Amino acid sequence: MTRPNKHSEAYGAFFSRIQIGRRFHDPTLQKKLIEVAIPLEAINAASAREKSIRHGHPSTLHLWWARRPLAACRAVLFAQLVDDPSSHPDQFPTHEDQERERQRLFAIIEDLVKWENSTNEEVLERARAEIRRSCGGVLPPVYDPFSGGGSIPLEAQRLGLPAYGSDLNPVAVMIGKAMIEIPPKFKDMPPIHPGIKERSFYRNAEGLAEDVKYYGEWMREKAWERIGHLYPQVDLPKEYGGGKATVIAWIWARTVPSPDPAFADVEVPLISSYTLRNSEGQEVWLRPVIDKANKAYHFEVDSAQNVRFDEDSSSGTKTGSAAFRCILTGTPIPAKYIDDMASKGRMGRRLIAAIAEIKSSKAYISGDRVDLIYQEQNIKQLLSSPDIAGKLPQQVCRGTLPATLRVEGMV
Repeated sequence: MTRPNKHSEAYGAFFSRIQIGRRFHDPTLQKKLIEVAIPLEAINAASAREKSIRHGHPSTLHLWWARRPLAACRAVLFAQLVDDPSSHPDQFPTHEDQERERQRLFAIIEDLVKWENSTNEEVLERARAEIRRSCGGVLPPVYDPFSGGGSIPLEAQRLGLPAYGSDLNPVAVMIGKAMIEIPPKFKDMPPIHPGIKERSFYRNAEGLAEDVKYYGEWMREKAWERIGHLYPQVDLPKEYGGGKATVIAWIWARTVPSPDPAFADVEVPLISSYTLRNSEGQEVWLRPVIDKANKAYHFEVDSAQNVRFDEDSSSGTKTGSAAFRCILTGTPIPAKYIDDMASKGRMGRRLIAAIAEIKSSKAYISGDRVDLIYQEQNIKQLLSSPDIAGKLPQQVCRGTLPATLRVEGMV
């Protein structure tokens, strides 16, 4: 056995206690499979694999803390509702018979928790049939009073169970509505968009999904027509094959004059971390190149594919909760100094990196390689547009943006 996954182990123990408590008050209730055993190894493996799944997983809809693995919820719901073979000594009189039947149920769970079988009706129907057999021929409702990310109601619904959920957090309620409440209303309905249909037959919420995809692309095209010119393309470094690509993120750093008297005319960055991507084995980070003699510095991009990642060297210029160091000389930059510079309007900004979209990946480019002249022109054009002009406060601001800036749609 592998080490139990904390989610599957906790869920199993929790629901097992519920079943034992119910039978304490009503001894006629049948003992459920979860009270005896479940195939933890298969559940752990499937739950761990979910972390690397992106396409089609609820986590891509909205991140939610402590999201429960779908595989663990699906397995626990099944094991909580299906009778353990020991509850039917008339059908399984010996220990060997019970163990044989238990292994058959384990095989259903092992198929059920695989991500590839999430929409496999044959696998799901086998599970539903077992639940019906243990629940008097009906699929009982499931209610999760603290639904959060919606894993339990979603998996209950997948198993054909009437699912209900509630939560005090409005974000959790919105997630639940998007995943659990709205899609069933369009079950087996074809899409309504005017474009070419992707298939002739639609089951479950496939028609709704196609409509969402179609109108999402339509909205993206309309948005690009209106503001696409504000997202110019940049030249890709040769390591990315050259050419041009659209920037999806600009990474800036605040700057202050160096507190070192000999370098007081140099704006130095306040950077908490040089890391641009922290996926294990695929790290990307900025490497500062210092030219102390000319009072200059610039950034290059390194990746774990070419250089061994060193967490210490990517820690930026931050030295404490609100303290930094000069990138050129190492002179401490205390919080009070930063506050004074901001109050005097001497806090600046510097583009340190840009992230561009290339095919199914991303390109990480040093800010020193980006032509900022065109960008500044776009910013001026945006600020002079009728939607924004006249709404910006004119007073001197503390820092890089006015503290009172509250332009609708921007902040």
